[in-house]
Order: sequence, then C-alpha cells, then structure tokens
Amino acid sequence: YITSVEEDTVEDTHAPRKEGGSGAVVEELNSSASSVVIPSIDLAMALSKQQHLNTASNDGALPLTSVTDGEWHPVRTVSGDGGGNGVPALYTRPVSPNDRTATSTISTIARKCPQLERNWPVTSQPLALLIVFGLLWAVAYAILPAELSHPAGGLMRLVFLFVGAQACGILVSLTGLPDMLGMLFWGVLYANVGWADFAGYERVEVFLREMALVNIMLLAGLGLDYNALRSLFRFIMQLTLVPTVAEVVAVAVLSHYLLDLPWLWGVLLGTKMVKSLVETAISPNVVVTVLLRLKEERLGLNKGIHTLIIAMTSCNDVLAIFLSGVILGVIFSTGDLTSQILQGPIGIVIGLVYGSLCGVALLYVPSYHAKYTNGLRFTMAALAGTLSVVGSKKVGYPSAGALGCIVTAFVAGTGWRKRPPTECNEVSMYLDLLWKFLKPVSFSLIGKEVNFSVLEGETVLYGAITLLVAVLLRLIFSYLSTMGSELNWKEKAYVTLSGFPKATVQAALGPAALDLARSLNATDEYARAQTVLIVTVLAIILTAPLGALLMIKLAPRWLKRSTDERTDQYS
Repeated sequence: YITSVEEDTVEDTHAPRKEGGSGAVVEELNSSASSVVIPSIDLAMALSKQQHLNTASNDGALPLTSVTDGEWHPVRTVSGDGGGNGVPALYTRPVSPNDRTATSTISTIARKCPQLERNWPVTSQPLALLIVFGLLWAVAYAILPAELSHPAGGLMRLVFLFVGAQACGILVSLTGLPDMLGMLFWGVLYANVGWADFAGYERVEVFLREMALVNIMLLAGLGLDYNALRSLFRFIMQLTLVPTVAEVVAVAVLSHYLLDLPWLWGVLLGTKMVKSLVETAISPNVVVTVLLRLKEERLGLNKGIHTLIIAMTSCNDVLAIFLSGVILGVIFSTGDLTSQILQGPIGIVIGLVYGSLCGVALLYVPSYHAKYTNGLRFTMAALAGTLSVVGSKKVGYPSAGALGCIVTAFVAGTGWRKRPPTECNEVSMYLDLLWKFLKPVSFSLIGKEVNFSVLEGETVLYGAITLLVAVLLRLIFSYLSTMGSELNWKEKAYVTLSGFPKATVQAALGPAALDLARSLNATDEYARAQTVLIVTVLAIILTAPLGALLMIKLAPRWLKRSTDERTDQYS
C-alpha cells in the first residue's frame, strides 16, 4: 500500500508514539510531507483513481489495483485499538471459509506427519533448489539446441546427476542421517548403472569440483575468528597439530604396507582424512548442525566449547587443505629435485602475498556505504578464490591456490568483524547459499568415481583397517591434547569426539589427485589416485553418520546446560 501525502493530510492516528514528544515528530513529518511534490506517475494515477472510490475507511491508504468493498486490502482491515493508546495498529486479513478449510487441512497433515512438520524448515530449502533446477532445465530446453538440452545428452546427464543427488539428500535427511550420504549414494548408483557418461564435458566436471573446493576454503577462512584464535591459541594449536600429525603418520605407514602406496601418497591420503567439516556460524554441515541444536538447548556454552570446536576444526581444515595442495604439487612436479623441494616454500609465499592483497582490497572496495556492498563483496571474494585455484595451476604452483583462497577470506573476514553491527556483511550467507548448490555437486561427483566393476575387495578391507586405526589414534591424541584445560573429562571427551566425522573437505579434496592425474595424462599415477579416492569415500560413509549420532546422543550427558542468558564466552 502507499500512504497519501495530499495537502490536507492530518496526523496519522495509527502511527506508533514514543515517549518524549513523538507526536511532535509525527506532526513535523506530516507538515513537511504535505509540501512535497509527488514525482511518481503511478502514484499520481492512483491519487486520481482514489477520488472515485467509495470506501468505508478514511485512513489514506491507496490501492494499486481496483479493490471493492468486499475484497481484502492489507490496510483497510484494521484490528487492535486503532493506535489511539500508543499501540501500533495491526493489519490482518479476514478469515474466509476457504482459508479455514486450508488451515484445517494443513493442521491435519501436521498431526498425521509430525516428522514432516519438524523437518520442513530444513527440507524446504533443498526442495526449493529442486524446483530451481527443474525451471532451469525447462528454460534450457526451450532456448538451447537439442544436443545441449536433450535428457540423453552429456550436459543434461550432468544436470540430472545433481538433481537426483539433491532429491536423495532430502529423503535421507528425513531419517535423521546427514543428507550427504544420500548424495554420495546417488553418485555411486549413477555411475554403476551406466549413466555417468559426460563425454565432451569433462572440463565442466573438473571446474565444478574446483568451485566446490573454493567454496569450502572461503568458508574455512571466514570461520577463523582472530579473537578466538588469540584467546585459545595454545589450546587450539595442541588440538590441531598433535592429532593431525598422529593421524597422518598412521595413515602413511598403514597405507604404505597395506595399500602399497608410496610414502608421499600415504601422507597425501592422511591429509585428506584429517578432520573434515568446515564449521562457520552459518555452515549447515554435520557438526555445525549439531552445534546449532546444542546452542538452542544451551548445552556447552559455559566454557566456550562451541567456539573451541569451531576454531579447532577450521584450523584443521586449513592445515589439511594446505598440506594436500603442497603434496600434490610435489607429486606431480615435472622438474628436477631442486624445483620439487622449492615447490612448497615458493607456493606458500605466493599464496600469502596474493591472499593478503585480495583480502585488503575487499576491505575497501566496494565502500561500506555502497548500495550493493554485500553482493559485490561476495562476487569479488568468489572470483578471487577461483583465480587463486585455477591461476596457481596455470603458473605451475598449485600449492599456492588453497592458501591464497583461505588467506583472502581470513584477512577480509577479520576486517569485516571490526565494523559496526549495522554494517555487518552477508558474504558468509551468500557462500552458504552457493554451497546449497555445490554440495550435491561435490558429493555426487565423488560417488560417481566409485565403480564396482573395478573395485577390489582387498582395497576396501585394507582401506577400512587403515581408517579405523588412524581415527582411533586421532581420538586418543586429541584427548591427550586437552590436558591442562579447564574442561572436565566429559567435556574433553566431547571436544575429542567432534573431530570424528569426516565429509566435506574429503568430498572436495578426494578427487583432486585423480583430476590432476587425468589432466596431466599421468597414467602410472591413476591407480594410486583411485585408491586414495576409495578410502576417502569409506571415510565419509563410516564416520559422518556415526559421528553425528554420537554427538547428538552424548551431548545431554556430557555437557552442562547454561541457566543464564549469556552466550559462548569466546564468541
């Protein structure tokens, strides 16, 4: 609705009054508004039309379309006390018989399907994505050539892989399990029934994986809170380095003797199995979903356990992504021994310099007062991260890509947090929305690489043994790393357990070696990259659902419930 500002406008009786002379403010606004010329042609037409309408209300609201007395108008139906006692008037729509029938039907469905009602806020978002995918395909079918939009074409097969993964994720989430398992299952099914033939679009597939990795790294960088890192630096470093070193060493040794992998490939596999879930305040992954649920129940807020877990896992992700990039660069380096040794240090310097420059640029461009600041920030951050990943491969230093992407997000995020709350940025929210699209892409593409026809039972068995021993060692060393803190043994055990689930980073990094081997035509490394991918899939399947279940069931028993209204002491 539009409120009239004609010459003889009187004081709005429905306007809320505040103490201290708000009436004078309203009168001043009305007096100033009465002299303002209306510039809008549409509004002038509405004013002209208003003179010919016979309405029972005299509140000055102007309909933009023809409204009869029997129709509903958002302003003309007023409930409340009319605002005379300082309470703002509430405008409500009158309930019609059709509305009562619809409400009754919805209530009946909710009573018969309480699980659906409880999960609807979560499942409605991926359902909306399915509708978006369907609309995009319909538009493509209408305007693109037949070879591009036909369901049997390579491009449409790629699109339907993502649509099916999203649908399977919705179904699995209704059971209480992580939706990523359904996406992974769809990818495995898609490949083993012969649908995963994307001839001519292999580069598109690789690029989508790279975009998923960029998204993960940007979220990881934004999830690093400088204040929390400074307050809990020693503790976080203990929980990051000690368990990571123990897990990587265990994986490297076991994979060398059980899976017949070279030492560097074993270390690469170990870095891919390091704690997996990117945890930021808005990330919807397994552990974050659990933490948000615990925050609503006020469990574990009294000793900063939430901030500790988020900071610890973010640092684990950064370390795992960086080490994977360095080792991949060394493995696939074609130069002499000196260039292979310098590959890592030079990549670190390039990544730090590039990330710092991009992060500082994002602090000042665009201006904080620009109209579309958040959208431009998100676009620039995403493009800067993408250039870091693809550009580092172009110049021959792929290890710089991951670090440059993370440093960009960390520097920019640290500066953004210092701004007033009214200028808070929404880049993390946009990245999370982008992850809604890239999540089925990432997990379905990693599942697509699991081909049962060439899968060896010995590889699965030894991979499961390697995974089990490495995870047990990680849990032991994680618990030992919590010694000296203020946490009791139950809280220490819960922090330790938060390092158990593995999923997101594995899905992004798992196929990286395989993609690099294909792009470089390194046929002698193809089998090893396939082994790394299979063990990565096992890590996701075995740890993600079990870890989420344990964290949910043990939280009420191991964590204390806060009785006051304060939040996490480090947040």
